Amino acid sequence: MKKMDNLTKVLAVVGTVLVWFPILVPILLSLNAFVAKHVFQFDYLIPAELFPVALAGGGLLVWAALRARMYRRIIGWSLGTAVGMLVISQVLAVLTGLASGETEPVGWRWILVLGSLGIYSLALVVMGVGGVLLVRGLFKPSRLPTRAT
Repeated sequence: MKKMDNLTKVLAVVGTVLVWFPILVPILLSLNAFVAKHVFQFDYLIPAELFPVALAGGGLLVWAALRARMYRRIIGWSLGTAVGMLVISQVLAVLTGLASGETEPVGWRWILVLGSLGIYSLALVVMGVGGVLLVRGLFKPSRLPTRAT
């Protein structure tokens, strides 16, 4: 039996909002700068800087998915991928000297770190989509046949 009580719904909604927050903030700030200054500015590091928010949202989504027994794999795997890729990007930045400024941000080292940050952001998007699907599934009316009396 699926647990679709109010706690599960709240966990799913709040978790989904928190997961999407680090993705939407740089987009909204870029739009604001473009409208105000007519200059395109995009800070691609904001999703990594807001990782604690995404981690909290991912934890809530995993909890809700386990309670509802829905979308556990997509949410769990994307959360694990996001955490792993962020750690890998940080380790790569330190090992290649990019984090300390010892190495200039060019070439294969830069591409490797940016690629892992890109995969991290993509994993957040996948987790956010999983959260939207979970919320949609939780709020969908039951299609169980009613018994006539």
